[in-house]
Amino acid sequence: MSSPSSDLKGSCPSPFLQESAFPITGGFVPGRFCMPIAELQNLTCCLPCPLTDWTYSDGFESQTEIANWVNVAAFILSIYLILSFIVLPVKYTHRHYLSVCLTLGVVFLELAFIIPLAAKPDQCYNEITPNDMHSSGVCAISGAFLLFGGWAIIIWVFCRSLALHLQICWEVVPGDKFFYASLAFGWLIPIVGLALTLSLTGVSFRFGNVCHINHKDALQDFWGPLLAFAALGLVLQFITIGYCVHVYMKSFLDDKPTTNASSQAPTYSNSVRTLSARQTYRRVKKLVVLQWRGASIVLVIIAEVVFFSVVFVSMDNSTQVNEQLLQKATPWISCLVLAQGDKNQCLPYARGLVKSEGVVLAVLIILGLSGFWCLMFLGRWHMTQGWMEFFRLRFHRQHEFVSADARRLSTDPRTYEMLSGTGPPLNIQSPDRVLTSPNPRSDFSPEPDSKRDHFIPARAYVNPDSSYSYPRPPSHLQDWDPKSTHAKPGEAGKGYDVKIYKG
Repeated sequence: MSSPSSDLKGSCPSPFLQESAFPITGGFVPGRFCMPIAELQNLTCCLPCPLTDWTYSDGFESQTEIANWVNVAAFILSIYLILSFIVLPVKYTHRHYLSVCLTLGVVFLELAFIIPLAAKPDQCYNEITPNDMHSSGVCAISGAFLLFGGWAIIIWVFCRSLALHLQICWEVVPGDKFFYASLAFGWLIPIVGLALTLSLTGVSFRFGNVCHINHKDALQDFWGPLLAFAALGLVLQFITIGYCVHVYMKSFLDDKPTTNASSQAPTYSNSVRTLSARQTYRRVKKLVVLQWRGASIVLVIIAEVVFFSVVFVSMDNSTQVNEQLLQKATPWISCLVLAQGDKNQCLPYARGLVKSEGVVLAVLIILGLSGFWCLMFLGRWHMTQGWMEFFRLRFHRQHEFVSADARRLSTDPRTYEMLSGTGPPLNIQSPDRVLTSPNPRSDFSPEPDSKRDHFIPARAYVNPDSSYSYPRPPSHLQDWDPKSTHAKPGEAGKGYDVKIYKG
């Protein structure tokens, strides 16, 4: 850390700088850590920028870049997941618009940490003033991605929690209306929230190389609404889980054998109630098996957002310069003056003013893990098989093997061994038609044709004489001749009056 010149120090003790030496021309002026000193005729002295260099150890700034690299790895996984949703068939990915939009929100959040890693922005406008979104373009972009990504993640988590609640608890299948309403709600709310936050509060360099929201009206503009949607989604999720437990317990109690030894048959109402409980349990069980991934990622991401919000709000409140903070920081400030700016001697006094390095690093790294959670809960192992099949069809189709028997069959069909020697030549389909079978399982294990009669030539149908499958003209009536049947000649008139009419 380079020592400032004596002109900038003015009458302030080391390591403080005189505020009057830095006119207000830009940067985030409320981010200065300045205090009036009564002994020096109300002269205002400020700590050099950035403030984290004085409250944390020397390696803290480089440690915060770990979170940036974690987001780089998570970004690669998120892009892989999105490309799988776009390119691969549904049978490999089981994609859903709620999953796709949630992954996009995570990508925006990851870009907020990747851009500063590549741009290497300067955190300070001058020696005592940090940069903000008006003085640094990188700060504006990274802060906008961070706020928009946070809004998008929470809104789409809420939409997923609502959809799961409607399906399980109310037996309502979200249709087209829910689809369009979710798209409008899931993207318009983050856009409106970002516009209001940037215009009313703004972003600046608070700690690390990523711009975060400022303190002014941050609780009303950003943290309050964000935590409200997170709490609402969490409540819906807990209600859904409670309903599943209730259905399971009810079905479990109904499945118990009765202890009554009487031989009375069960009433109709009891049987209907038991059947209804079992049906409800099977329906809920099927939905839970299908939706457990979405329910898990809702709980994990909401826990992340709540943890980040609580830690950052407490850090933000602890660094606001006021009389209470100055009184609390008096031992630390006095130590810096006595030690002539050697911060290592005064770090024990600064521990009560800011969050520990472990907590700050944990918050930044946990935010980067959102991409890993998306791949873990929304991705599937079948995607790898789908990509292998995709590249095989794209790049290896022109090198497919054609046997000599197939070439000989094209010139002389009689050389092909048939199931029947008198059958017609076999009509062979191309491999493309086999791979594009309407059966989704045919691409993996096409079932062989077990109907051998398909290759046997058709036989001529001989209609029997006694067939009534088609109308016949009436035959001429003739006398009944007992010799034409098996009846005995003398039995024609026994007990019967047989009369024959002619004409």
